[in-house]
Amino acid sequence: MRELPAGRDALLLDFSDEDTPWRSALDVASRLRAAMTGGELPTVTDVVPAETTVLVQAVPGRGLDHLGLHRTLRRTSTPSPIAAGDPDTASASDEPVVIGVRYDGPDLDAVADLAGLDVDEVIATHRETIWRVAFMGFAPGFGYLVPDRPGPGRLDALRSVPRRSESRTSVPAGAVAVAAGYSAVYPRASPGGWHLLGRSDIALWDVDAQPPAVLTPGRLVRFEAT
Repeated sequence: MRELPAGRDALLLDFSDEDTPWRSALDVASRLRAAMTGGELPTVTDVVPAETTVLVQAVPGRGLDHLGLHRTLRRTSTPSPIAAGDPDTASASDEPVVIGVRYDGPDLDAVADLAGLDVDEVIATHRETIWRVAFMGFAPGFGYLVPDRPGPGRLDALRSVPRRSESRTSVPAGAVAVAAGYSAVYPRASPGGWHLLGRSDIALWDVDAQPPAVLTPGRLVRFEAT
C-alpha cells in the first residue's frame, strides 16, 4: 500500500501494485469505514474506494490525523471476509442482492462473438457468477461489479470482452451490461459504452429512500433470469 497526498485534508491509499487491487482497496475501506462509524476516526468524514485506491477525506481545514489513521489500521489488521475471498465465509456474512434480468439485450450476439461463446453460454456465465460491488461511480447508484470468486470456466472469456467501439448516446434505465471485466445495471437513462445483455426492473437509486442506493461497495450481487 502506497500513501499519496491528496491535499491537506485527504490521503489516497494506492493498492495498484497488489495482486487484486480492488479486493485490497475494498477491504481497507470497509475497515476504515467501520472505525469511522465507531468514532475511532473523529476527523474523517468519508472513505471512498475506487478501482485500485481508497480516498480518506477529513473535515476541511482540520487536516488528516495520519497517526490516528495508522493506529486504526494496525488495530484492525485482521482481514475482512472481503479480503479473504473465502466463499464460505463471505456467503455466511452477507446475502446477495438478487437482480432479475430479462436476457434480451441487443448486444448478446456481439458479446458471444467477442468471447468465443454462444448466447446461452454468455447468459449462463453472467447468471451463475457471484458478483461483488467493488466501487461506485459514473452515476448515482451505479455499482461496478466484479466476480467475487472463481466462477464458471467460461468466466474469463466473458471478462475479456472490451467496451463497445462506439458508445450509445442513451442507454435505458435498468439495462444490464458488461465490459472490460465488469458488469453493471444502469440506474437511469444515460450515455454508455458497455454491451447490453438485458433489462431489469430494479430501482437502484431513490433519493427519497434511506439509503438512496441499493448497491454499496462490498455488497454481493446475483443475477437471476426472469
